[in-house]
Amino acid sequence: MKAIMQDRYGTVDVLQLRDIDKPVPGDDEVLIRVRAAGVDPGVWHFMTGLPLFARLFLGLRKPRAAVRGRDVAGEVVSVGGNVSEFTTGDKVFGTCGGSFAEFVAVKPNRLAPIPSGVSFVQAAAVPVSGCTALLALRDAAKIAEGERCLIIGAAGGVGTYAVQLAKAFGATVTGVCSTSKVGLVTSIGADAVIDYVKEDFADRPERYDVIIDLAGNRPLPRLRQVLTERGRLVLAGGEDGGRVLGGMERNLGAALLSPWVKQRLNWFISKEDPKDLRRLAELIEAKDIMPVIDRTYPLSEAAEAIRHLKAGNARGKLVIDMDA
Repeated sequence: MKAIMQDRYGTVDVLQLRDIDKPVPGDDEVLIRVRAAGVDPGVWHFMTGLPLFARLFLGLRKPRAAVRGRDVAGEVVSVGGNVSEFTTGDKVFGTCGGSFAEFVAVKPNRLAPIPSGVSFVQAAAVPVSGCTALLALRDAAKIAEGERCLIIGAAGGVGTYAVQLAKAFGATVTGVCSTSKVGLVTSIGADAVIDYVKEDFADRPERYDVIIDLAGNRPLPRLRQVLTERGRLVLAGGEDGGRVLGGMERNLGAALLSPWVKQRLNWFISKEDPKDLRRLAELIEAKDIMPVIDRTYPLSEAAEAIRHLKAGNARGKLVIDMDA
């Protein structure tokens, strides 16, 4: 089978399309024929090994896992002897290691059925970004109906879900994005949109009960300035941090300060759970949210997809389409 692999850390130039052996599922795994795979910032971090502290988990000198990709959508082609959750032919989506490949072996507790009427490309855009947005709003922020919510980075893969989910939870939503993406953020339900190219949201008089920062480049005092007295800040991004800690300094500062102030300042690391995937599937079937797809790429152009994502040009999600 074909897969996108790397032997060392670096830029997209380290990625290679190779022929490798098809995985053999264990007794507790299912084998999936990958039909589509989402592209998220985590793929870039795995590729580059940045921030450097992450190499403690990814591999010190080179990646422990050679095949890239996390989001997956596809068809079950075989099941292990201990698997009862799925059967051959089921259409599933979820997360795994190495989804930029034609086949992948996955434990069933990382998968959920694809909602009716949802394509493989759409389903592949959901797991990582959709779960991150859901956990940030529901669990970390505990957003409530009628609250005012500011989403920084509203046009990205996570941001487009965050806008829609916040609206589904009954909040009044303001999105922050660049000029070219204002129309997109408006179209997915934001009540107001702030173009950060033209103005700084912190200079406006509005105050927010919840702020979800997905961009990771605003100083903590600036964010607190626009929170209500007992507002909640969730830091869910740190893409503009340094090479060593990658923005963790700000996140740790927020966690240390939070016990001493009335505002709640926190950050979290997302995780994907089948229960949350099923919840997202229910919301998609109810048309409360929908995946926003910027563009698709064939497997051979995975490097170009990652380059486009890192440049900050993506409007919603990028997806590797195995049928392209």
